[in-house]
Amino acid sequence: MNGTTARSGLGSVVVGVDGSPSAHTAVMWAAEEAALRGSALFLVHAADTDPPAPFLSHAEIARMRQAGRELLDRTAEAVTARHPELVVVKEITAGSVPGSLRRAAALSGTIVVGHRGLGGFPSLLLGSVGLEVAAEATTPVVVVRGVEETVEAGVVLAAVRDEADVGCARAAAREAVLRKVPLRLLHVWSGGLSAEPRAVLRKGSDKRARDHIRALSAISDRVQEEFPNLTLHAEEQQSRSVPGVLVDASHHADLLVVGGRRSPGYLGPTLGRITLALLQHAHCPVELIPRQGPGHGSTS
Repeated sequence: MNGTTARSGLGSVVVGVDGSPSAHTAVMWAAEEAALRGSALFLVHAADTDPPAPFLSHAEIARMRQAGRELLDRTAEAVTARHPELVVVKEITAGSVPGSLRRAAALSGTIVVGHRGLGGFPSLLLGSVGLEVAAEATTPVVVVRGVEETVEAGVVLAAVRDEADVGCARAAAREAVLRKVPLRLLHVWSGGLSAEPRAVLRKGSDKRARDHIRALSAISDRVQEEFPNLTLHAEEQQSRSVPGVLVDASHHADLLVVGGRRSPGYLGPTLGRITLALLQHAHCPVELIPRQGPGHGSTS
């Protein structure tokens, strides 16, 4: 299901279906994305009955799977009503939700999940399934936040830090081209109180500022070279709260694209603190672009 024939080069779109309002919003966002890309939309419902739970009978498992098929049928009908030209593929699996979505996405698909699922605690900012999918991502993952009907801001926002985020900026550029809107590259670096003398602080701050400007320029130049017709705005900000600036900027974006950095010092898949804050608090859908190879040990 890698959907490499999509005209955008972004691959297919895979979305989880569980019957929750959040998932429905994610499905409709994913359908619009697939239509923009010219790819098929894969609707995946994971029954999570493999291996069979000891307290479920074969008849109960059969009923769960039948309910899943009916849910997929209703969801596909809702998508087709809005996008009659879209190819919709339905899949019901017996596996877990994260594993089923990853298998459906294969090597190049984009996984889309809702902000909240049917289970868990309402007080959680991001559902456990969404967290697990995002933390273990090897392909792009979009967490759809907000309501289905939103006012378009007319811009794609990319949070970038250094040249390791060129891939993230490139993915954001493709999304901006699809939507025919400008791309805003935002580089936010932390700057808090210091006990250093003011003169020393100013000198050090000036050098840090120049370094950050150079890092942003390097990313901006590469993206503009690859996408010469794209309207691109690049800006850097210093703030005591990097996630705060990015969350505020997401008020004015149709999509926020971030690099998938990982927290160091932990066993198993984790998310960096800034990435997690954006997935929990952003005001628009957030697309997480996994970073490959060295550099995962970042707290952002």
